[in-house]
Amino acid sequence: MTEQSEQTRQCPFDRDMFNDFDFESPEFNEQFDDVINAFAQSCPVAHSNAGHGYKVLNTYQLVKKAAQDWRTFSSAKGYMVNRPEGSSLILPEECDPPYHDSWRKVLNPFLSPTTVAGFEDAITDIADELIDGFIERGECDFVADFSAHLPGRVFFKCIMGVPEQDLPALFEGIDSGTFGPVEERAKHFKFVGDYLADYLSARRSEPPRDDVVDTINAGVDTPDGTPASEADKVAVILDLVFGGLATTTHAMTAAMGYLAENPDLRARLVADHGLIPKAVEEFVRLFSPVIAPARYVTKDATIADVEFKEGEWVALNFAAASRDPELVPNPSVLDIDREEAAHAAFGYGPHRCIGSHLARIELRVTLERILQRIPNFIIKAGTTAVTETSQLRSTTSLQLTFEPGVKATS
Repeated sequence: MTEQSEQTRQCPFDRDMFNDFDFESPEFNEQFDDVINAFAQSCPVAHSNAGHGYKVLNTYQLVKKAAQDWRTFSSAKGYMVNRPEGSSLILPEECDPPYHDSWRKVLNPFLSPTTVAGFEDAITDIADELIDGFIERGECDFVADFSAHLPGRVFFKCIMGVPEQDLPALFEGIDSGTFGPVEERAKHFKFVGDYLADYLSARRSEPPRDDVVDTINAGVDTPDGTPASEADKVAVILDLVFGGLATTTHAMTAAMGYLAENPDLRARLVADHGLIPKAVEEFVRLFSPVIAPARYVTKDATIADVEFKEGEWVALNFAAASRDPELVPNPSVLDIDREEAAHAAFGYGPHRCIGSHLARIELRVTLERILQRIPNFIIKAGTTAVTETSQLRSTTSLQLTFEPGVKATS
């Protein structure tokens, strides 16, 4: 029996997710966990006929090796399969070493473990302020009232200094540019890019702050020795904003949804905040917002008996790799007592997530403050979480109810 026919026989869905997969299909969003689990357990490579076509790599071994071999699996043509025409470039995500490494070298210090540890008090203050906005009501839409705001407010306050009143428009632009109608995504990213271009320009006329914006304006040299262009600098700041606004929101919302439906685990975390860091790793492992960034195959190659041809597109399924039974036992189960919650959520290789340390501290502080101030909550009767999925995943609504509390600040 061929690999293709074997996958067809095993595929348990009405749509043949193994041989006719599409990131944009409603079925993928609606059956997300079942599809990801099936990929991890019985479909090392899925195939798509959408657009130019692509393969989806689903095992830990395939994903890690492809992510580390940037010369063969290049990011230079972008992280999106079937990239919409006119889509904005984001750097250094969509370039390869050595240019990628030059940018990461100057950006890394602003998101290092030591640096982001210094943001904890600010993150706590923002979290408490947001909770104060709904705690007396006894209900909230966790996305609209909390998770859509905290990552962006932290990012702009602690890292970039962008005026906070501009955050809602930027978040809407990032969200629509990621999950909106495919033919309209480019214009939304252009709106955000235009804003950031103006911001970079305005900052050049101000006294230096020695922050990441000044560093981006200073730029790095390209591989041929010429200074980075203005367009590249905008692409860099757009990448940081994209990551800062579009990713952590889903992980913290999904974690809250899980705790709302699992009171025993919630009670353990309420009683012992020391368990929260391990819970964070499990939440990130199972609820990663970055599902499967793309790579372009630059030359024929073979990994684990899977052949790749020059010119092919592949997507590295971090979400499925994190549920590979070879990586963790009982991978579809959320277990905070694991010795080590190994996962692929932050990626591998040169493009490993630059914001992983910030994401972890935001998730930890969120859980600490919510569980301290609102220890009991459930999903509002008659509602369910609303999600959007493509190569990334987002929760757009999660309605919770709880016993009303009091504000932390007057």
